[in-house]
Amino acid sequence: MSSLAAANRYAVALFDLAKEKNILQEISTELEAVQQVFEENTKLPKLLDHPNVSLEKKEQLIRESFTDLSSTVVNTMLLLLKKKRIDTVTLIAEQFQKLMQEEEKVAHAVVYTVKPLTDSEKSMISETFAKKIGKNTLHITNEIDPSLIGGMKIHIGDTIFDGSVEGQLERLRRELVPGKR
Repeated sequence: MSSLAAANRYAVALFDLAKEKNILQEISTELEAVQQVFEENTKLPKLLDHPNVSLEKKEQLIRESFTDLSSTVVNTMLLLLKKKRIDTVTLIAEQFQKLMQEEEKVAHAVVYTVKPLTDSEKSMISETFAKKIGKNTLHITNEIDPSLIGGMKIHIGDTIFDGSVEGQLERLRRELVPGKR
């Protein structure tokens, strides 16, 4: 089983457990902290995966290093250690965050424009497109693209909304010139 598939299974199981216990936000925050520790300290995953370090010492290291975390997250990490899947902990945290966003109906969009958007423009785009994609909240990241003549392109996941001048001209050209698609 690939690391991503395994991470997804663990994330779903942890998500379901957290939802059942009504501690989704707490677990989400703790997983973000664990992810940050693993990403910033590259020696930790190597140590936890090293064959010459006993399982007991690895378990002790996790218990002592993550004393502020809930037993749910610590026990998940210990399980990952026993199943030799501790290397997937950052992937699990990422997958858990995706599940949280789905649960909260939150999405992220990258809006490409010629000039920076004002806060009111971001807010208007967020409200309009959140409704179109069935989300409650749409977080906007504005990227400046000098190749655009005008208008904007919006990327939400795998979907692109092309409201650029170039895109509008291309659609007009396809309508006016029959047979070329």
